[in-house]
Amino acid sequence: MAQLSVCIEMVYDGDPFHERIHHAAAAGVDAVEFWDWREKDLEAVVTAANEAGVKIVGCVAGGVLTDPEEADVAVETIRESIDMAASLEIPTLIATTGPDHDELDRATQHDSIVNVLSQVAPDAENAGVTIALEPLNTRVDHPGYYLTTSNEGFEIVDEVGSPNVMLLYDVYHQQITEGNVIQTITENVESIGHIHVADVPGRHEPGTGELNYANIFAAIDEAGYDGYVGCEFAPTHDRDEAMAAVRDWA
Repeated sequence: MAQLSVCIEMVYDGDPFHERIHHAAAAGVDAVEFWDWREKDLEAVVTAANEAGVKIVGCVAGGVLTDPEEADVAVETIRESIDMAASLEIPTLIATTGPDHDELDRATQHDSIVNVLSQVAPDAENAGVTIALEPLNTRVDHPGYYLTTSNEGFEIVDEVGSPNVMLLYDVYHQQITEGNVIQTITENVESIGHIHVADVPGRHEPGTGELNYANIFAAIDEAGYDGYVGCEFAPTHDRDEAMAAVRDWA
């Protein structure tokens, strides 16, 4: 059965960062995630998580994976993140690909992503950390980003061939890009290492838009997914009420 996590960058945006962890705990969620760890006071983050009794389950690995000339830097960047995650017992690192370079064809960029992830996969395996590769939508939120479709994402995961390199399936992004959310999750659940949820349009809490989240959460469970579902949305009203609604579905 899926477990809920809160992206404290979005749901509790505007509060002092470390207080957001306590707010998430008070809302009844036992795990949090955030974006770039390098700009955070990690000692304070860990202290707040320990005080609140919640787990830190994810953050962003960093690195540009799409440019072969930046591959060595990307590998070292991700290895640094793996070491950090292992030391703090953070199970998942979110890998974003970086931009779609106009001067490079997509095959070259695809191969560069596979190359980088293949190099860091043994490190992730040894550390017990999962790297979750994330497609994003370019129509609304991330123009110029390389990886948009779950299909190519799963192809990359298959080519790397490591149990510790999986896909982050973001329901919001993939609804905008391609739809067919439930079937895609169900047919590829063994390759999905993390899930994000938000509604369309607006990237607000589930229940505010066109997606039937009662059915989506049921399908996630029926598919046998037992990882974390990260709430990565901007609430339209009271944040704790929005989280309570998601807990009812999950």
